[in-house]
Amino acid sequence: MTDEDDAARAVFEESMAPLPGQMENCEVCEKRFSVTAYSRAGPDGGLLCPKCSRDLDKEEGAAKKKRKIAAGRARRQLQSNLLDGIYPGAKDLMTICIETLAKNVHNAESFGDLPAPLVDRLAAILSKKRLMTPETLNLFLRPGYDTVTVYDAAKLSSDDFIRIFQYVPTLKHLRLRNAIQFKNQVMDHLLGTTVELETLSLHGSNLIDDERWNRFLKEKGSHLRALKVYHTDGHFGDEQIDLIASYCPNLERLKICHNQKVTTEGIIPIVGISNLKHLSLELYKQMDSEGPRNFKEVLQGIGPALRTLSLATFHYLDDMVLQAIHDNCQNLCKLRLTDNEIWTDEGFANLFTNWLNPPLIHLDLHKCRHIDAAEPRENPNKIGLGSAGFEALMAHSGTTLKHLNVHSCCHISLKAFENVFAEDKKYPELKEIDVSFCQAVNDFVVGCIFRSCPNLKTLKVFGNFGVRDVRVPKGKILIGVPNALGMQIEGTEEDEGRMI
Repeated sequence: MTDEDDAARAVFEESMAPLPGQMENCEVCEKRFSVTAYSRAGPDGGLLCPKCSRDLDKEEGAAKKKRKIAAGRARRQLQSNLLDGIYPGAKDLMTICIETLAKNVHNAESFGDLPAPLVDRLAAILSKKRLMTPETLNLFLRPGYDTVTVYDAAKLSSDDFIRIFQYVPTLKHLRLRNAIQFKNQVMDHLLGTTVELETLSLHGSNLIDDERWNRFLKEKGSHLRALKVYHTDGHFGDEQIDLIASYCPNLERLKICHNQKVTTEGIIPIVGISNLKHLSLELYKQMDSEGPRNFKEVLQGIGPALRTLSLATFHYLDDMVLQAIHDNCQNLCKLRLTDNEIWTDEGFANLFTNWLNPPLIHLDLHKCRHIDAAEPRENPNKIGLGSAGFEALMAHSGTTLKHLNVHSCCHISLKAFENVFAEDKKYPELKEIDVSFCQAVNDFVVGCIFRSCPNLKTLKVFGNFGVRDVRVPKGKILIGVPNALGMQIEGTEEDEGRMI
């Protein structure tokens, strides 16, 4: 038989199908039923009774729902990996082995001689999956090693933290996040051991009182090189900063984030930390009018030695602080100034103009902008990072910058973006740029950025509705495109992109 014969037979059989109102046997259960306009065809071409039709609908609906759920889960996992810096594509053998070990961690007895970087990656994966428990913690307590990192210690008790010092007496670097149960009794045990910490990073340990902090700084502070304290609420204030200056002569890195106790006067003793090279402050206590002058005094004292500086959420700091950074900080490689509503575009322009500091490598100025709910687009006083400041910073550091974040700096004009990323401008070191919620960014600006930054890996454009139909070069990642298809576009071929 030919194809034409098959087609003719199909038309004939279709025309001979029972009409509504006639009786027919069900293909599945073989019961007689009355044919209607809604009778369904069976797998072999026959008709199905109402009961078998409902059963088939349920089976197909469950399969379709399962496929939909699986597709949604895969999409969310892809976006999660993307935001974690894990891009689509074939994974290397080392990554596959680490992920396999993380999935079967409950069957592992030890990590053997795995190098420290791989152990750290395992700790991050387990913490992300909420698998860091007292049982899995034992795998990271390796006698003779000097580093313990737990990225999510929410499931650990005080006894588990004490066990860290018992199993690893050679501990030098301790980093704990969500360490809620790191309390006075744990600090008392630490003070009674011979452990000499060089790095201590505690996140969420807000149940340690000031007395224990004082004892720790007096008895163990001489060995400290890095101290990072996050989310301590009403503890760790001016008194502790004063003790750091007196009892921590070797301290090189100080980070105090989300603190509600440190005052304006409390930061002045930081000047006495002679070896300080990295300073990061995020304070939430209401400051008085002397705040900017006190910060200026601190920068005059330690600014020349600083390598990195981070000042976040200081809504009361004015251009005096920017001028102090310009005059005193001449060795910075990383600068973060965020969440401010007073700094002006002129202040940023003056900061980067004729600045003796070498070009920066990492620069973060997100949310330095004017806020007015009544007239959000108006900025008569030119508050925040604007066109002049943006052009000045790129003229100063554009050739060496690797990471640039101007998220929500919405008063940078289209002309400024076009000037900075003009055809004759090249920024060979830039790897990551975040221009989210910058209203002037459109398809043309994104194209100029890709052209001027040949080694760019990731560009974030969340909230920029002028980005609609941009072509992404091969090997580039565009994140946050505001459309219904997805939030990421990966360049696959020349002048083409793959939506994920």
